[in-house]
Amino acid sequence: MEYCRRKHSNLQSFLAHTTPSVPTYPLSKEYIRDLNSHWQPNGEETMEYFMLGDLWDQYSEWSAYGAGVPIILDNHETVLQYYVPYLSAIQIYTSKSLVSSRILLEENEGESCSDDSESEKMSKSWDASSEDSVTSQEAQDSSLTRKDVLGQIYLHYIEYDSPYRRIPLMDKVNELAQRFPGLMSSKSIDVSPASWMSVAWYPIYHIPTNRNVKDLSACFLTYHSLSASVQDSVVSDSEKDFYSAIVKTNKWETKKGSNSITLSPFGLSAYKMQGSVWRNPRTSDSELMSGLYSASESWLKQLGVRHQDFEFFATH
Repeated sequence: MEYCRRKHSNLQSFLAHTTPSVPTYPLSKEYIRDLNSHWQPNGEETMEYFMLGDLWDQYSEWSAYGAGVPIILDNHETVLQYYVPYLSAIQIYTSKSLVSSRILLEENEGESCSDDSESEKMSKSWDASSEDSVTSQEAQDSSLTRKDVLGQIYLHYIEYDSPYRRIPLMDKVNELAQRFPGLMSSKSIDVSPASWMSVAWYPIYHIPTNRNVKDLSACFLTYHSLSASVQDSVVSDSEKDFYSAIVKTNKWETKKGSNSITLSPFGLSAYKMQGSVWRNPRTSDSELMSGLYSASESWLKQLGVRHQDFEFFATH
């Protein structure tokens, strides 16, 4: 047991047990030709995609009962800690043919309410050439490379409620889908490589229940790509950092022997992650945490997004 504890990473155990796995489907070459030229892989005759509806199904049971994560404590005992997922943020960008105007949605509570809403600030940040939230066709046709890569925003949601007032991820997705049906019906190749979501994981209970472990109160934010499309295009020097960030997020892990993939997080942030339970110095925990945190920070900066939960985690 001592040997296992030295080699075990509770952080990696958390990631392994909270990462969704979804079935994939082959895409015909004819369909690929109809995709945005900036979203196609170079030289690929075939590619795969997943349905966003299948992705949400992976969170259905976790939303109802929590995701069980085996944790080895400092005293070498093992507990099963359960986490409930909440939708912390999501941005879905699509091709111009799918939406005629930008649709922005955001819940503003308390101090977040202002004359210049956070939705408007976000709109201005990702398209500096636009003066209004709805642009003309002429403005779209003369858009920048960055905008071509992004696509047009279909859904923008940032959670501002306190954790105690939130509803689990699946309930929130069903609520949003009433106004944005594409959230359920879209294929991953229908959304741009800049599409992403963040999931907030909060602990609810652990088994055995007679363990009072303060370190198990840690909360996490995971960041996931929602796209199956990316190509290493030639972009302007000013866009290289941004496009490089997109390329890094769109890396799937194909499960051997099955037509499915795991959507491993490209970014991570944590709150109340103290003590030695979550950072085993005999593993790569510190490097892993640092790398994923930097990736999420860079991603938000490149997109010009103010993510409420990320800022709270970072300052606490």
